[in-house]
Amino acid sequence: MRRRRWLDALLGRATVAEPDLDTLFALPPAAAVLGTATGFASAGLAGVGFRAAEGRAFAGVHRQAGDLLGEREEIKDAYDYTWFLARDPSADELVKRVHGVNSTLGDAGFGPSLLCSAFRFESRGRGLLVVYLYKRGTFYPFAPLDGHRRDTVLEDRAAEALRPELPVEPDRARWFALWDIPALTR
Repeated sequence: MRRRRWLDALLGRATVAEPDLDTLFALPPAAAVLGTATGFASAGLAGVGFRAAEGRAFAGVHRQAGDLLGEREEIKDAYDYTWFLARDPSADELVKRVHGVNSTLGDAGFGPSLLCSAFRFESRGRGLLVVYLYKRGTFYPFAPLDGHRRDTVLEDRAAEALRPELPVEPDRARWFALWDIPALTR
């Protein structure tokens, strides 16, 4: 293992961080800090995005993961990712459910299929997502505006508020826009 890291460093290859799903449990306390800094509060809505696979094995895990969310909505976005959307007024419960879905898919060998998890926050009718990148183990804010525009000023303020509480994705090029999940970005 040590030799591989040395070779990767020599060849300029970056080491990919392993996802730390327990980091999700830091989101409810971070939400309080976010609320103080930006006025945005949890909307009680979250989504888990993943690429569905074919076959019986995935079908069973898909059903099991969906059952963890209880009442849920399932949609496909324009990139053919499947999204489980769940509602719960308790941010702690919502995080537990999302963690369970991520863990279930990851433990069954479908971790590479996971894209991200997104938690919706609202203030005066505006939405803000706090997105967890599964493969990076980091978070970033996404503030959609009408016309497929982003409120980058709000994203910067939210990132600064979250940075002491959560691992914020340092590479802004990875702060992907999530336009096509209407329940999350409306």
